[in-house]
Amino acid sequence: MRILTLSVETDTFETYFDSHVDLFQRKIQKQSERFKMKAAERFKIKDLSGDLLAENLDKELKEIKLKFATRMSSLVTTWQSAQVVRTREKVSFFFGVMNLLFTALIFGLAPQWVHISYTVQGLYLLPLRYYQYKKRAWHYFLFDLCYYVTILNFIYFWFFPGSSFLFIACYCLSHGSLASAVITWRNSLVFHDQDKVTSLFIHIYAPLAFTVIRHFYPNAEARFPALKEVQHLQPVKALLLSSVIYVVWQLLYWKFLLVDRRQKIQSGQRTTSFSWLLNDKRGAIGRTLSSVPEQWRLESFMFGQLLYAILTELPAVFLLYDSATSSAVFLLVIFAVSVWNGGGFYIEVFGRKFEREVEALRKELAEATARLPGSASPGSISQTNSEAGSTFASPNFRSSDLPDSDVDSSSSDSLEVKKDE
Repeated sequence: MRILTLSVETDTFETYFDSHVDLFQRKIQKQSERFKMKAAERFKIKDLSGDLLAENLDKELKEIKLKFATRMSSLVTTWQSAQVVRTREKVSFFFGVMNLLFTALIFGLAPQWVHISYTVQGLYLLPLRYYQYKKRAWHYFLFDLCYYVTILNFIYFWFFPGSSFLFIACYCLSHGSLASAVITWRNSLVFHDQDKVTSLFIHIYAPLAFTVIRHFYPNAEARFPALKEVQHLQPVKALLLSSVIYVVWQLLYWKFLLVDRRQKIQSGQRTTSFSWLLNDKRGAIGRTLSSVPEQWRLESFMFGQLLYAILTELPAVFLLYDSATSSAVFLLVIFAVSVWNGGGFYIEVFGRKFEREVEALRKELAEATARLPGSASPGSISQTNSEAGSTFASPNFRSSDLPDSDVDSSSSDSLEVKKDE
């Protein structure tokens, strides 16, 4: 009886299990056939010859590339959207302020780390600038003297700290052409603008690093043996050595840009400092170059640059090298100029944005008043609007005078893209 019962249960289980397994297999086969039909219909494998199959695959590949390009375009659009731009500017502002605080702290607590901070930041900011300028076709600006001297500074720090020749040249050029460029090129301390922060870093961190090495670095002669040989700067020797380094750069600049790539520059495909200054009719340098005969402009520009480099090195040679106090005052003045320029940038740019917002509000108010029943005559409305505009334009007027005013100072829509180098 038990055997019979067990046999019946076994038969029942096998019947149930086999039926479900068979049903499951049929479903799999059906899905597989459906998938094959879709694949055959999509690629037309059955009816396509070799050439037609290759053409169809090329078509599919082009569609994939188009989808990828569309996705990348969407990402670029998102990256350049107002929301993302504001976020990037906030991040840049945060790191700019923190970097300033960090530099002040290491200068006061561990001055031997200043040249390390200079190197680490340079290794990040210079490749980033190359990438950004390459996209804008501005990469010929990277052949300028400031980048050349920055690289020489790094070479001195980490490869030839005992070279008195390289030390003198880097010290003079850093305190001369680079530091004075903050004034000449109107570098601005604008924390939310990464490009302006990079320009200021290149021009002000070099004299800071060499000032620290010369006057505030503990036991500096052990780390930089060149200081043992250069207790004082001999004016003629110092100016001559720095001029040699400068002339080497000037010859390389002339050969690789102004000769080998003359056609690109003349056609307007590329821009250099020379062409940019020549087209700047508002600046003193541009007006001076425009007054020089065309066949002598390049030579005049090169000679003027050399003369400018020598003149700006005179304070370092005769005063700064032997006086820590004078060096500190010099750095403070240079930094103060950049802060002043940055303040002017914020006031000018955001001031214009606020003026446009006030003008839009005035027009909206005038239109609303004109639509009211029994409104005043157009002449009285115009007079009222004029008085309102005068009030808004008053020097004593503040954004808080507007009801529920909310001036978004983080917006970049009104920012101007200007060349700082």
